[in-house]
Amino acid sequence: MSAPDHRILFEIVRVGAYLKVSAVDPRTLIEVSVIGPAKAASLETMKRVAVRKLKRAIARGGAPVEPEDDGT
Repeated sequence: MSAPDHRILFEIVRVGAYLKVSAVDPRTLIEVSVIGPAKAASLETMKRVAVRKLKRAIARGGAPVEPEDDGT
C-alpha cells in the first residue's frame, strides 16, 4: 500500500495592493483562496491559513458553505 498523497499546490498572485494565495489538493481537486494586504501579509502565514482552509473544505467533502437563511 502506498503512502497517501499529501501534496498541496499553491498559486500566489498579487492583485493591486492585495496578495491572493490559492491552495489546491491535487487528489480531490478542491481549491481555496485567501486574500490579504500585500505589504502587511507574511507569505508563510497566508499559506498556513490557506492550508487550514483547504483541510476544512476537504473534511466537509468540498461542498460549498450554504449561506444562512435570515428568514426573509
